[in-house]
Amino acid sequence: MLRLVAYDITEPRRLQRIADICEDYGVRVQYSLFECWLDDDAFAALWSRLEATFDPEKDRLVAYTLDRAAEGRRQTAGATMQITRPVDCYIV
Repeated sequence: MLRLVAYDITEPRRLQRIADICEDYGVRVQYSLFECWLDDDAFAALWSRLEATFDPEKDRLVAYTLDRAAEGRRQTAGATMQITRPVDCYIV
């Protein structure tokens, strides 16, 4: 499933750690927004790492899960914008 993960982090070092975690799971599409193609278990692992890193008193995290219909209705504008696609990998 496509998960959108966004954040607002107040401290620069923590901001970099959060961004690094998100880069392990998805593609940055805006400064603080990542598209992540994750099943439930992988998303739970990502969310757990984010929660362990952010400061709930000062920072904000949000994640949205898009169903197939919503995935197909995404739109972009601008030369550097991209829409990510799920990757299927087959090992033979």
